[in-house]
Amino acid sequence: MSDAPASRVRITDTTLRDAHQSLIATRMRTEDMIALCQVIDPVGFFSAEAWGGATFDSAIRFLNDDPWERLNTIKAELQHTPIQMLLRGQNLVGYRHYPDDVVERFVHAAFKNGVDIFRVFDALNDIRNMKKAMLEVKKCGAHLQGAICYTLSPVHSNQTFLEMARDLYALECDSICIKDMAGLIMPEATRDLILSIKQEMNILVNLHSHCTSGVAPMSYQAAIEAGVDILDTAMSPFALGTSQPPTESIVASLKGTMRDTGIDLVLLRKVRNQTMRIRTRYEGIVDPISERVDSDVLLYQLPGGMISNLVSQLKEQDALNRLDDVFAEIPRVRADLGYPPLVTPTSQIVGTQAVFNVLSNGERYSHVTNEVRDYVRGFYGRPPGPVNETIRQKIIGDEPVITVRPADLLEPIYEKMKEAAEKADLVKKEEDILTYILYPAIAPSFLRKERKAEEIPVRGAERRGSATVPSSMEVEVDGERFSVRIISVEGSAVSMIPSKVEKLPREDIEGGIKANMQGMVLEVKITRGTMVKKGDILLVIEAMKMENPIHSPKDGKVTDIFVEQGDLVQAGDLLLVIQ
Repeated sequence: MSDAPASRVRITDTTLRDAHQSLIATRMRTEDMIALCQVIDPVGFFSAEAWGGATFDSAIRFLNDDPWERLNTIKAELQHTPIQMLLRGQNLVGYRHYPDDVVERFVHAAFKNGVDIFRVFDALNDIRNMKKAMLEVKKCGAHLQGAICYTLSPVHSNQTFLEMARDLYALECDSICIKDMAGLIMPEATRDLILSIKQEMNILVNLHSHCTSGVAPMSYQAAIEAGVDILDTAMSPFALGTSQPPTESIVASLKGTMRDTGIDLVLLRKVRNQTMRIRTRYEGIVDPISERVDSDVLLYQLPGGMISNLVSQLKEQDALNRLDDVFAEIPRVRADLGYPPLVTPTSQIVGTQAVFNVLSNGERYSHVTNEVRDYVRGFYGRPPGPVNETIRQKIIGDEPVITVRPADLLEPIYEKMKEAAEKADLVKKEEDILTYILYPAIAPSFLRKERKAEEIPVRGAERRGSATVPSSMEVEVDGERFSVRIISVEGSAVSMIPSKVEKLPREDIEGGIKANMQGMVLEVKITRGTMVKKGDILLVIEAMKMENPIHSPKDGKVTDIFVEQGDLVQAGDLLLVIQ
């Protein structure tokens, strides 16, 4: 137990992970991280958060960048600075629970490749979903940081968070993180929670917050006064807005005090200058929405990284004008689902369902993602509060809700998936098997080196004069229709990249079923001639990283199918016909 503040505040710098996840939709590339690591290493940070979270997905989905090679590269540069990763408990770096054999192999592979500190959390604060990963971290001999997802709701309070801290302490965590994903924690609540933990437990306490609401710097000061041991910050070019408070500002504010970090501001200036050079390169994808203070976050509670990704995803759906409607719908969906903290994957689950509810322009929950259905069934864990009974009935009817740890129902899959990956000639190193298991829809094309990295748009690429240039369009060449994504605008020329070279009908056909939004065909469950019943799942489209099943609206026979697995489709494309 501790009654007095610790001497110096330690700093975890998030520039290499959460900062760019929050401000530029996780698009920073490994090549830009190398020079930054070289100036970070001499500073003396407690750790550099550089892996995990959305960086794994984005690296293979958008950047054609191997996350395992990234980790190795960063480790080679950070000789004196521990590498920290964000691990989603049983979800690892994905959006669903994986069997225990996959969790075990992933944690050990991450440690072998360079992770020193594992921040482990569960989106529902269900410790059952954290225990397996935590056990494996301890087996590795790495630093285990258990995280509490901080949120505000009728079913959350500092008392419930303190009780969770007690559980984490009992599980031999080396430190505890108060993970405030959306910048919600107020100074007085910060002070009260940290003091309560420090007075009761002899353990390092870390505060992680975002500046979205503008409150984080004040809460950091309250944390310092209460004896916090570690603060998460980001270098100023990638700080503030939906990111963390600036590293330089926090370090400077403590100079000469009892809580002095001991970090040299001259060394930090070198890091800042290199970070600014990187920021300039990515200026074209920094959205003003992610940079500004938004007090409405106190209502919709979206984490920083989710806001920038939500903006990006609504642009892809050509529906950015509905952003305010989505923000208004998010609290309603969250209440329906029992007030889950909004952090990956629940932020995506709630956010994507809110988008579906808004874009359907009709009955709420007329389209439900597989993830929402699994959440209501209990396959993500125990919701903090009860799920709205009317909504539960609408989504799963009388189907029972599980009460066991979800992973207890999962059979081991590592060896089976390894065999499939090797048979498909996807494995060049052991870690490729894990990549395939985590992202079976996009990993094959990545591992075959068929994917190409997105271009980095320049500032002003989306506007020319007073005219707004769309992010995508459809063009017809010699009778063939192409869906293209606009990358940049130079003079009067528009640079475009085809995302699909296949003609799909769009006309209204009797019995025709169309895509309700842009996405990738993840799975086709029927063939021509299949007899289906109303409600049967016909195919699954991955939209905004969530699985959107397309159900049959009637009994009938599948007479035509126009898509196959891996196809990219636009809203309004004809997918199949049922007669």
